[in-house]
Amino acid sequence: MTDRVQLVVLAKRPVPGRVKTRLTPPYTPSEAAELAAAALDDTLRAVAATPAADRVLALDDVRQGPWGGRARGFGVVPQRGDGLDERLAWAFEDVYARRPVPVVLVGMDTPQLTPALLQRAAVALRGYDAVFGPATDGGFWLLGLRRPDPALLLGVPMSSPGTGRAQLGRLREAGLDVALLPSLTDVDDAADARLVAGLAPGTGFAATLTRLGTGAAR
Repeated sequence: MTDRVQLVVLAKRPVPGRVKTRLTPPYTPSEAAELAAAALDDTLRAVAATPAADRVLALDDVRQGPWGGRARGFGVVPQRGDGLDERLAWAFEDVYARRPVPVVLVGMDTPQLTPALLQRAAVALRGYDAVFGPATDGGFWLLGLRRPDPALLLGVPMSSPGTGRAQLGRLREAGLDVALLPSLTDVDDAADARLVAGLAPGTGFAATLTRLGTGAAR
């Protein structure tokens, strides 16, 4: 049952120039931050609608932002570490240390995320040691661990076409039984944004993209 897992969102505060930089151009840094905020809102909404033992936002900057109230009902923990592998590893570690319950973690780049997908991941952890959601760019959009261990993530090369393969290999090399979820597309560039908005037209992300059009930057 989903109420036996913790749901974690690893996110950056949507500050212009710091998020979704591959959307610029055609979008300005401010527009890219708007799209990032919309994607994060959609992600938080999906997580909030999913029964869970706890919901946590692992944030790169824990200072209150203008959108901070949107995470109402979420615990907030600061990210720590330098590379993404460290930030992922310590997010799992910190959340599990607070409550020793299986952890399902997602990022803020898949606004098409649904409660049904999160429930599927949570149910998988009843029979598997891990659950893995591959991304079409070669990365991954979800990772769930029944018993988190930093060694399962530290040193995995991130942000490359081979990241997902390397991470899945690390899990299997550790002897874990891994359940696989469907592939999703991360929003990295403008083409991804249009694709995802088309797949999830009812999201705030799609509405924001429609409002912004093709972007102000030329």
